Amino acid sequence: MFDQVVDLFKGAGISIQQSERGYRPTISLPNYDAKILNPRNVIGMLNAGARDVGFAGADWIAETDSDLPELLNTGLNPVRLVVAAPSEILVDGQLPKNRRLVIASEYVNLTRRWIEQKGLDAEVLTTHGATEVFPPEDADCIVDNTATGSTLRANGLQIIDTVMQSSTRVYASKKAFENPQTRQRLNDLVMLLESVLKARERVMMDLNVQQTNLEAVVQLLPCMHAPTISSLSENGWVAVRAAVPRKNLAELIPQLKTAGACDMVITAAEQLIS
Repeated sequence: MFDQVVDLFKGAGISIQQSERGYRPTISLPNYDAKILNPRNVIGMLNAGARDVGFAGADWIAETDSDLPELLNTGLNPVRLVVAAPSEILVDGQLPKNRRLVIASEYVNLTRRWIEQKGLDAEVLTTHGATEVFPPEDADCIVDNTATGSTLRANGLQIIDTVMQSSTRVYASKKAFENPQTRQRLNDLVMLLESVLKARERVMMDLNVQQTNLEAVVQLLPCMHAPTISSLSENGWVAVRAAVPRKNLAELIPQLKTAGACDMVITAAEQLIS
């Protein structure tokens, strides 16, 4: 999580430099100081009002039953919190209901809620990392987070249910959120970070087109608001500039070419602010 958060700040023009003490980096944003904490400790500090803003996974917010204001879903570090078990204990792809089960997890509260929801007879074995190694000797199944499922498969585990989806989010303390001045600063920070996330999804497209084909080209462009159009030195020609979704390029470029666009140039965007 840390490296991706640092990268996000870097994209917004904010540098974070590691200090000699390691856990107190220097941040270039005026009137801010930073501290590196475990996500669960970040949540604890925000709940206590000791820190104004922090990054944590939505899974740990749910696990700790914290009611913190969510400022931004970065979409970074996407994971699923899943239930996984060795295939040999499954009955029709599900956990057996005719005996008491042992479920290993760091997510004790979420696991207990899942057990109650499914009506299972089970107890939770609290783990502290490497939960996937517990079955089959020490637990029947696990509840753990996974990005690709490869670690679970490598340990002979099959995913049988998804408890929730999670990603890295920006949260504020209630104390900071309820203070108008602090809240404005937090909103400004979120705007900068969000501009980087938006830019990662779009590219800047520049193209030239004859005035007679302009309407057809503009109708094809999936812009944020509207394209910028300016006249060229050659009569009857205009230049068009727009921020378009990166994922649409393979389909969009041939369509624009057919509609009369030429001299197309695609460049990366650094930040996009609506």
